[in-house]
Amino acid sequence: MISKKYIWNLLRFTAAAFLAVKVTTLGWNFMSPAYTGGPTRTRPEKLSATVTALAVEIGPRDLYNNNRARLRRTEAYITARLRKAGYKVEFQEYLSSGVKVKNIIAVKPGAAAPKEIIIVGAHYDTFNNPGADDDASGIAGLLELAEYAAPGKYGRTIKFTAFVNEEPPFFREAGMGSVVYAKAAAARKENIKAALILEMTGYYTEASVSQRYPPLIGPFFPGRGNFIAQVSNFSSRALARRADAAFKAASSLPIETVSLPTFVEGIDYSDHASFWAAGYPAVMFTDTSFYRNPNYHKRSDLPPTLNYTYMAAFLDGMKGVLDDLAAAEKNGRYLGAFTPKKR
Repeated sequence: MISKKYIWNLLRFTAAAFLAVKVTTLGWNFMSPAYTGGPTRTRPEKLSATVTALAVEIGPRDLYNNNRARLRRTEAYITARLRKAGYKVEFQEYLSSGVKVKNIIAVKPGAAAPKEIIIVGAHYDTFNNPGADDDASGIAGLLELAEYAAPGKYGRTIKFTAFVNEEPPFFREAGMGSVVYAKAAAARKENIKAALILEMTGYYTEASVSQRYPPLIGPFFPGRGNFIAQVSNFSSRALARRADAAFKAASSLPIETVSLPTFVEGIDYSDHASFWAAGYPAVMFTDTSFYRNPNYHKRSDLPPTLNYTYMAAFLDGMKGVLDDLAAAEKNGRYLGAFTPKKR
């Protein structure tokens, strides 16, 4: 017969273990640097205007909840911006829930190695909410990077891709836009060297104890949600290291780069996982979503909740990453093929 003392000790141990694990979901590094500010190449007000156009002027955008017409308006908005920047826009159309949907693709052909491809991607649908951070912020970044790259010369081909159907009920299913795209690319044997996915990139705060993590991760990372995170799986570590170095050379916004197994909650929660499944290296840039932003998948995910100054600094960093990975022309010469930098 089990004694009451044994049961009591077991309960105390269980409570203590639960508390210990719970504490590790908070960031413990309170000495991590803050963003130092300063002028940015990227204009914060331009990013704000894009997010407002998507989240307020258009609003919730998906196939359900009477939002289909708004999804079409979003397609038209993204297409018009890309065409205005000088791109010939392509569409990858397919049927989803009996409705024709499309991934939107703008191609910047490479001059030195056109068959080597860099993907810059973000999803344009929402979870029946305004979706300012999730993921109008990512689309704003995608359009900013496309417009930045348009007049430039690059060695590799860049494909700026707006994905449909990232949100439930399509997430991780065959109808997810990035799944359709990555599978088709693999079938064509496309040489995708890197997929850079922008997933919720606009929410930042300098408040203490504002950043949470999956269990056991917190002791190693900042306690304030004032940084951008770059997330990779182990197979994409070389890409992540190179992107980290290029980002830091171009922006003073703090960046935390982490490679973790996919069973850690949130690590594969976006379009980068579709490229992992197809065998391509991919990373996600994120403000950490529900680990920081209390407005995740809520009606309160609105443009005023985002920090466009920090977001502009993030895009400055991404311009550096894009220039490095796509082998931008410098002094009349194209940089060499992709080789991970030693650190």
